[in-house]
Amino acid sequence: MHTVWVRLNAVVFFGLTVLLCLSILAALSKFNHTAHYQPIIKKLALNNMKSLKNHGGVDRALLSFDLQADMTPAFHWNIKQLFVYVIATYKTDTNPKNQIVLWDRIIENTDPPEKKQLNEKNVFVKYGLVDQGAELRGKEVELSLHWDHMPLTGTLFVGKQKEGTESAFVLPAEYL
Repeated sequence: MHTVWVRLNAVVFFGLTVLLCLSILAALSKFNHTAHYQPIIKKLALNNMKSLKNHGGVDRALLSFDLQADMTPAFHWNIKQLFVYVIATYKTDTNPKNQIVLWDRIIENTDPPEKKQLNEKNVFVKYGLVDQGAELRGKEVELSLHWDHMPLTGTLFVGKQKEGTESAFVLPAEYL
């Protein structure tokens, strides 16, 4: 006859095995959700260029933008939250590709539907557009919206605005 400890060990590890299998099945059920769960991005555009200055040998641009996006389609039963952020991309002679996060927000699955609708006007950037040198003047900057799916279980997925729908503008040729 088995002891109580042997039986308890068998029950606990059987329960953990069932939990593991259910977690794997839950993760696999939403494995290829990239094409089906895309937010609807209506507008992402520069609103106002506040300043472009050289400070300590580096260029710094401060700006505001407008954003209209419906993040509701990105949610499904396995998504806990979305980390949404706006990236500015530009080229310089020193670096062929520069990407800087200008603004971010976390949207929870438990938030009411109106919080999943991003309808922001004249949003001042949280993080300035700062170059490594003094090469921002006259450069073309592209704004794009990105998001990270954070599931309850399974792998993380990073989504971004479709190619060709980004918003572009040119920084002033002189400091403001």
